[in-house]
This record gives sequence, C-alpha cells and structure tokens, in this order.
Amino acid sequence: MTSTGTDQPRPLPDDARPPAVGAPLDELYRHLHRHPELSFHEDATAAIVAAELTALGFEVHTGVGGTGVVGVLRRGDGPTVLLRADMDGLPVAEATGLDYASTARGTDPDGRDVPVMHACGHDVHVTCLVGAARRLAGGDTWSGTLEVLFQPAEELGAGARALVADGLFDRVPTPDVVLGQHVAPFPAGLVALQSGAAFAAQDGIRITFHGRGGHGSRPDTTVDPIVMAAAAVLRLQTIVSRETAAADRLVITVGSIHAGTKNNVIPDTAEILISMRSFDEHVRERALAAVTRIAEGEAAAAGAPQPPTVEHYESFPAVVNDPSAADRTRASLVRRFGEQRVISPGPVTGSEDIGILATAAGAPCSFWLLGGADPAAFADAESPGDLARLVGQLPSNHSPLYAPVVEPTLTNGMDALVAAAHEWLADHGASGGAGH
Repeated sequence: MTSTGTDQPRPLPDDARPPAVGAPLDELYRHLHRHPELSFHEDATAAIVAAELTALGFEVHTGVGGTGVVGVLRRGDGPTVLLRADMDGLPVAEATGLDYASTARGTDPDGRDVPVMHACGHDVHVTCLVGAARRLAGGDTWSGTLEVLFQPAEELGAGARALVADGLFDRVPTPDVVLGQHVAPFPAGLVALQSGAAFAAQDGIRITFHGRGGHGSRPDTTVDPIVMAAAAVLRLQTIVSRETAAADRLVITVGSIHAGTKNNVIPDTAEILISMRSFDEHVRERALAAVTRIAEGEAAAAGAPQPPTVEHYESFPAVVNDPSAADRTRASLVRRFGEQRVISPGPVTGSEDIGILATAAGAPCSFWLLGGADPAAFADAESPGDLARLVGQLPSNHSPLYAPVVEPTLTNGMDALVAAAHEWLADHGASGGAGH
C-alpha cells in the first residue's frame, strides 16, 4: 500500500449516506461530487464502487495499490479489455455555487488541512465507468474478460505505479488493451481522440532556496531567499521562451510559493513548486537541467550561503495512444457518435498516468477526451477557431469553478466506454456498444 500522509482519512458526515446500489447515475454523480476524497484516501468512493461491482456479479479486488478497486467479469474465450477511471479529488475550494457543491476538507500529504473538490472531473469518470459496468454486465452480448479499474491518486501521478507495484496483473489477467477517458471543457456530445503522443509527460520539482534570515528593517544583514525565489520564477519562463524551439511543446508552471511567517521577518528559506509538461524526452532532459542551472545561478548571484535544494518528487511519462489501437477505438466512437463528433485535438499539455498501466501490461493504450460543457454555450460557434475561443473562456479542469454539465455528459461517457469495450471484446458486432 502506498501512503502519502500520516493522518487517517476523515469519516464522512452522518448525513452523507451513499446512494443505494443501482441508483440513477445522476444521483451517484452528485453524491460523489459532494463528497470528494484526496489521493490515496478514496475509501468511501472505493466502497461505493466495490458494492456496485459485487451486485453486478464481478469478481472484486479491493485495496489494490492503496484504495484501488478492480472488477473482473469473465465470459468465456476472447480478449481481455481493461476500462479505467480515476477516483481522487484535489485540494481546491469549490466556488461553483451548485446545490451539490463540495464543502469537504481533508489532510494533504504535508499534513495541512485543505478544502477538497472534484475539480478535475474524476467524479464523472467514476460514474461513467459504473454505468458502463452495469450495461456490460447486463444484456449486452460479448465474450472475453472485462476488467473495470477504479484507480487512486492519479493527481499525484502515483496511483498507476502503486497498482503495478502491488501486483495488479498478478491478481487479475493482463489486459490486451487499456482504455479510458477524461472529461474536458468542450461541448458534451463531442469526443476527442489523438493518435500517437496525446498527453504530456509531467515532472514535479521542489526547489528550496537557502538564505540567511533577519529583521525586515535590515535586509543588508540578510540573504533574502524570497528575492531568490521571485527572480527564479521569472527566469524559469525563459526556458520556454528563449531555450526551447517554437516547434517543441513545453510548459513550466510555478504553482506554489511558500516562505516566511511575518511581514517584518526575512526567513531562512523559500520554497517553490514547479509543474513541467513535455512530450519529447530530449526537450524534457534539457529543461530539467535548465531548471537546476537557473536555481543555482540565482542563488549564486544572491550570495546564498549554500546552493538550493532541487528535488524531483513526482514524474510520469507521456500518454502515447498506439496508432492502430486509436484507429480501432475511433471507429467504435464514430459508430456511436457520428463522424463529425469525433475529433482529433492534437496533443494536449495535461498529463495522465494511465500509460503506466499499459506499459506494465505490454498492451496498447487508447485514451480519449470526453466533452463535458453545456452545448448551449457553443451555439454560436461556426468554425474550429470559434470552438477553441469559447473553450478558452470556460473554467478549466482544476478551477474552483469547473462544473461539467450532468447530462448529456454522463450518458455520453458511459456510451463511449461501452462502445470502445465492445470493439475490443469478442462478438461485439451485435450491439456496437451504442445501447440505443
């Protein structure tokens, strides 16, 4: 079991009873949205999905890689197909104003009390996979082995590795293909599947600048680590703008700065947290070296008493959709949604760890985006440029305002998973996964 904190998961309030097994998907979704859980603490969510799968007749494995749940349904000879959804929420205070908005709190890996929200849409992923499991376990005709995996800690980039390290594919059959989806703020009714490099690699970097603290009125007697950190934040952006070719994709974001306790006290240290996204390994290695060079350079320029501490605390690879697998999955999605509603978005700079599961299985990966925004917001779009402009105006994943429209997002997400599963399972031609 992988753990990222010392505190135990917080119990749900007394009035937070989970919906009954088999409850309507919208009811399940609203419950999950209202009661998110942080990475590796998805205990209540895991219990809900385990109960659903048990009732459907799946062979259920719980506690895999921490809180992971895997259901296996065997129907004779045929391929083994894995459908995956992630379960964890984020330390974000929800500001949507929804009547099912989260007010949950939790303890993050550093021991801090934080708000918790499903700001990335993992509640959508769980709900859609529960719906797909219900459909596939019911009257649909197929043969082979179906695996439905509810994964912990995708937001830390650690959940897939934890599953593999805990012997996931010793407990369940190794799949022939790994399938999944991620909700995004473009119109519900569209799905987006990119062949080849589809999602960026992600590196998390912590830099601690070491200074010499003292009184704020006498900065000349100190070495100010906040000034070092501030200078580094600006200089780091030149890695993208001045050291990386325009044709190469690279994103460097400083998402957190921590330093000091009082306005008139210069602290001894300042810490910044960096998220770096890349697609090409050469670009990645060069950028990582540049991050260290800039941090050390700013410290040297400031006369720091010691070099900065540079820690690489999380890393996971790009998601690469196998071209032949992507083509095959795309065909199933086109049959369900129509040619005009299955688009190729190009590589996106968001990151995902599902590729680790496919690599461990030696299986192709096919991972797509699911539209989750209200289609009415795009009524005036007349071109792809209009669509992109409108998407850019909406709250994105990880925003405190992010709120996918419940329908048709849930139905479309369930249908997409079922359609893709049928494409890969034997005897799929009878239903095509459309469920009409």
